[in-house]
Amino acid sequence: MFDHEELQEKLGYRFRDPQLLKLALTHPSVAHEQGASTQTNQRLEFLGDAVLQLVLTRELYCKYPAYEEGPLTKARAKLVNRRTLAEYGRKVGIGKALIVSRGEELHGGRERPSALADAFEALLGAVFLDGGFDAASTVILQQFASAFGTLSVIPMLENPKGELQELLQARSTEAPSYRVVSTSGPDHDRVFECTVHHGGVELARGRGKSKKTAESAAAMAALARLREEQKSETPPEAAPDAAS
Repeated sequence: MFDHEELQEKLGYRFRDPQLLKLALTHPSVAHEQGASTQTNQRLEFLGDAVLQLVLTRELYCKYPAYEEGPLTKARAKLVNRRTLAEYGRKVGIGKALIVSRGEELHGGRERPSALADAFEALLGAVFLDGGFDAASTVILQQFASAFGTLSVIPMLENPKGELQELLQARSTEAPSYRVVSTSGPDHDRVFECTVHHGGVELARGRGKSKKTAESAAAMAALARLREEQKSETPPEAAPDAAS
């Protein structure tokens, strides 16, 4: 029986239909060797890619409510690329389980990054067909859990205004506001100065060649100030009792 116990354990899912697992691990080179009628994992890869994108998009949408489309798209791209998908495939042990042609075997096809990435997506597509969307979502979020941990530091999303808003939301529902307080320089080389306010208080100022850049600079300055204040407000650890 085609089961691959170790792979299923590392994937975090046990297939009800072992043939779906087998298909997900069947490299396209097999069709070239055995004939065009042989089924390979390419269709499952197509399906798995769509499922993966949807699950990660929904998770980012829910996890980071302060961010707009651009930053979320960048975060998703950081989570999913051919190199990272190959690493996930390697982690669950796809290489030794992959079904390849003799020629592909001789040329190291089992460990080829493209083959590992494609088979990993095919596995996700197979999980979706075998167990449904919830099962696929559980597998994906388990596999990507550590990667989501790296997204807790939001500057990689290049959206200081969004990060500032998220930080301030912990204090009140009021959003920060921005004001242009001055412009200088000739028309072809303007410099804008903006302030950012919250609760009627000016948090910081920033300068830039455009209003948007100046607002981002102000937001970054406000973030630095607020984080410094948070550090100073953290109570020191209690000293040990000298009498003990």
